[in-house]
Amino acid sequence: MDFAPDPSFGEPPRQPSARPAAPAAVLGIRPAVMLIVGVVVGAGIFKAPSMVASLAGTPSWMFAAWLLGGVISLAGALCYAELATTWPHAGGDYHFLCRAYGRSVGFLFAWARFSVITTGSIALLAFVFGDYMQQALPLPGGPAVGAALYAAAVVLVLWAVNARGLRTGTSAQSWLTGVEVAGLLLLGVAALWLIAGLAGQAAPPADALTGVAPPGPATFGLAMVFVLLTYGGWNEAAYISAEMRHRRDIARALVLSILVITALYMLVTWAYWRGLGFAAMARSETVAADLMRVAFGPVGEKAISLLVALAALTSINATMIVGARTQYALGGDWTLLARLAAWDSERGTPVVAMRVQNIAALLLVALGAWAGGGFRSMVEFTAPVFWLFFLLVGVSLFVLRRREPAAHRPFRVPLYPVLPVLFCATCAYMLWSSLSFVSSQSLGGFNAAWIGVAVMALGGVLLLLLRWRSGPASPFPQPDR
Repeated sequence: MDFAPDPSFGEPPRQPSARPAAPAAVLGIRPAVMLIVGVVVGAGIFKAPSMVASLAGTPSWMFAAWLLGGVISLAGALCYAELATTWPHAGGDYHFLCRAYGRSVGFLFAWARFSVITTGSIALLAFVFGDYMQQALPLPGGPAVGAALYAAAVVLVLWAVNARGLRTGTSAQSWLTGVEVAGLLLLGVAALWLIAGLAGQAAPPADALTGVAPPGPATFGLAMVFVLLTYGGWNEAAYISAEMRHRRDIARALVLSILVITALYMLVTWAYWRGLGFAAMARSETVAADLMRVAFGPVGEKAISLLVALAALTSINATMIVGARTQYALGGDWTLLARLAAWDSERGTPVVAMRVQNIAALLLVALGAWAGGGFRSMVEFTAPVFWLFFLLVGVSLFVLRRREPAAHRPFRVPLYPVLPVLFCATCAYMLWSSLSFVSSQSLGGFNAAWIGVAVMALGGVLLLLLRWRSGPASPFPQPDR
């Protein structure tokens, strides 16, 4: 067995002689924005603001944290915009990592994404949908059974929707995201309803924006962990870069999406603050439900369950669309995985990769129904793996600028290298924070940090087997521009 250094390290993809089916440039800015907003805005915005408030200590620091989260996300989005417009590819992060560091690093990322990050997210979001739908419309058999049935059903239904084609999936995404945004605006209406005294009781007096001592760096840093987790997901736009009609549109879509998301998060945070008061907001366990109950009574509380379920539904659909594209790109690079690279030109979908992804998600739903919280912990404790690869993508911008200076870059990060350094420093901090959290936790009597190690170790074993049994296949070409 020859385990020589990866021969593709730093080399650009090779072009095959034949042109098999590949992604077509069919998407405009609107569906891209709807996809990004749908991925990012999930159940976190209904929970995280109360935790951020309790850590920030004052309304001014709370709002500063959410605004800073938007600024950092925008810096990261601009970095991704340069990478995605220069090398548009269905593999997204996977392609950037392969180009900068070689196929081995790319494979480990694709393995982590398939085994836990994407399929685990679909399964967990399906359980979030099931939990809240069970509250709103209970199924027989008890809460656990009902939630699991809802979770499996939503995966199957959205799989059927996306199997019809990219246009069907993005059309459904546009409708779902539109309704989700309207639901978030309803929280602002609830605050105004209370301020106007139309709910039978007035909103509490507006708190002073400042008053107590500002939070310490460690406390504010922990608040930023929750903020950035709530902003997470915008990088998924890279996976549709090869399907955008114009290269620069992916940059415009990323910037516009971050601005929309930041505005929505600031509005929702304001609604919680003005509707409940800062102290009540900070100690609330269900801040969105508390606001809607105070404003509209039991009907409002029921509505928030449906809204959270809708947010989960929207994120599942978006994750399904972008998630399978990593495995599609992986199949183009490894002979033994070539079947994953099957592309349905008529529907615009990676048909085999999507099938494998959704079957794995259903298996994780079954595992989650059986294991309960252990499954959730398994997914959450792999956060260090996610932040490690996110950091490597940020660093790849510097690597590729130096290695391929002559590459045509339709978009360049402004204020280079300041913004990329800010993004990489944030990723490094989040990696450190997630490692600190995981190392202090245990699962089944074992240190939870070993979960991420086990995932990557298994990926390393698979990588060795692949390199032993096969050589690399040539990646598929990019669509003509």
